[in-house]
Amino acid sequence: MAIASMLRRFSMLLVLVSSALAWGHCAAAESELLFRQVRVLDTVRGTLGDPTDVLVRGNQIAGIGANAQPSESAQVIEGRGRTLMPGLIDAHWHSTFTALSQATMTAPDAKPELLAATVAAESERTVMRGFTSVRDVGGPVFELKAAIDTGKVVGPRIWPSGATVSQTSGHGDMRLPHERSRRFFGKPSLAEEMGATFIADGRDEVLTAVRENLRMGASQIKLMAGGGTSSAYDPVDVTQYTLDEMRAAVEAAEDWGTYVTVHAYTVRAVRRAIEAGVKCIEHGQLLDEATLKLMARQGVWLSTQTLRPSTDAMDPIRREKRKPVIEGQARTIAAAKRAGVRMAWGTDFLFEPELNVEQNAFILGLRDWFTPAEILKMVTHDNAELLALSGLRSPYQGRLGVVEVGALADLLLVEGNPLANLDLIADPVHNFAVIVKDGRVIKGEQARNDL
Repeated sequence: MAIASMLRRFSMLLVLVSSALAWGHCAAAESELLFRQVRVLDTVRGTLGDPTDVLVRGNQIAGIGANAQPSESAQVIEGRGRTLMPGLIDAHWHSTFTALSQATMTAPDAKPELLAATVAAESERTVMRGFTSVRDVGGPVFELKAAIDTGKVVGPRIWPSGATVSQTSGHGDMRLPHERSRRFFGKPSLAEEMGATFIADGRDEVLTAVRENLRMGASQIKLMAGGGTSSAYDPVDVTQYTLDEMRAAVEAAEDWGTYVTVHAYTVRAVRRAIEAGVKCIEHGQLLDEATLKLMARQGVWLSTQTLRPSTDAMDPIRREKRKPVIEGQARTIAAAKRAGVRMAWGTDFLFEPELNVEQNAFILGLRDWFTPAEILKMVTHDNAELLALSGLRSPYQGRLGVVEVGALADLLLVEGNPLANLDLIADPVHNFAVIVKDGRVIKGEQARNDL
């Protein structure tokens, strides 16, 4: 079977994965869940409250303390003084590409049924690590999101970008060596056919690519504005897209009430993106203090990662390309904090499925610059504020990242106090006693058997 045909089937099969992974969607009718005697983590103030009751009705938090008055049919979870906190959020995730290696995905004998099941299984593992929401910033994800939202697959809430938008020779130009330009030779590349990227040059093509993603349900648009470390043809220092092309993307997104986020490291790329009206920068490890102060003044977000040093196992070219990024990370994050830049955090794992088990542990890398309270706020409340930039294009209306009356009920019951011991969140298997997403218990002794 041709790889392109196989990948198209894979995309369709994401909504038809094995029932062994399904959790039977049930209506969020006014079922009730009472957490009795839990200590609520206030992610905004960085404090832990005294033991109290928290009532969930349907998919929202309905009462705390004296206002938590359950019906007789409410499901009760005994907190015993454990910590109740919001679900974790990964602001830079690739749902498909983190589940599959490049070799697995493009193997001539790969079976689409197996690929779909692998992605669905990783989706379930993601939410079982406590990540109840992710912002997917590039890749074929719409079918997976639909399968999760309709209860066919267990997984986090997904804010999808869809295919990345890249110029020819840009960071999203993933063509194989033998693949030629669609514009000149008429055939889309494999990456374009599978929904990984749009190679779009000129204002008109950029508008079409952005609008196509919006048509499919994108909650934000991901644009490649500079070189990258994992791509073959673009050096890290290059600037991508003209100001006019980038403005076209911003205008199309803003017409739909949402925003553009860009992949960029350098001062030149980021300043052009800011001038174009971009609202978020992914990465940015090569920025100077002046540009970070400009971002703070303009209210532009920095979505950062806690990258680990390169290893000998990495491709030598990639190791060399990563060198300035790794060297700039500590300086840039510290300077961004001093400048008052609004910051989010995500992992940005790509094609290394064995790394996914460390998704929680990567949060601990933020300790070089932030206190435990600041870190917990970033990976819950602050990341939720970034998700909210999607406005009416957000697929899930409601507040996340806090344990407050009226907020959506994405909750973790933690064994211990993560403010005092942040290491607790790095071991979700043993320390996340209960996980609730959208008002439903998906992990815990009292997980409902109809989910």
